[in-house]
Amino acid sequence: QVQLVESGGGLVQAGDSLRLSCVASGRPFSWYAMAWFRQPPGKEREFVAGVSRSGGMSTYAESVKGRFTISRDDAESTVYLQMNSLKLEDTAVYYCAADLSRSSAETMVRPEYQYWGQGSQVTVSS
Repeated sequence: QVQLVESGGGLVQAGDSLRLSCVASGRPFSWYAMAWFRQPPGKEREFVAGVSRSGGMSTYAESVKGRFTISRDDAESTVYLQMNSLKLEDTAVYYCAADLSRSSAETMVRPEYQYWGQGSQVTVSS
């Protein structure tokens, strides 16, 4: 099995920045398309950002576009989510996800990924 472990979450104030990390073990990291999803309290899980296997394409939810940046470091088997200008509505449990088959933005936003991390809580306060 592939294991994904998120880290970097925490409590921050609105306007602050935070970087989440997700470290993968198992198959070569470069084989996977990677994504971040989040689940706000009482709501369904939603897509946040995704990056292709090549690293040449990324896509974002409209709610985070211009504020969040997804990146990957294949040598470290890690995907990052840099979150800037955080808002109260960004409060959620953030999950990283990996999939061997997805190669387009259209497929990346779909939640049926093969592997999931356990989640990392991000809480934004005023």
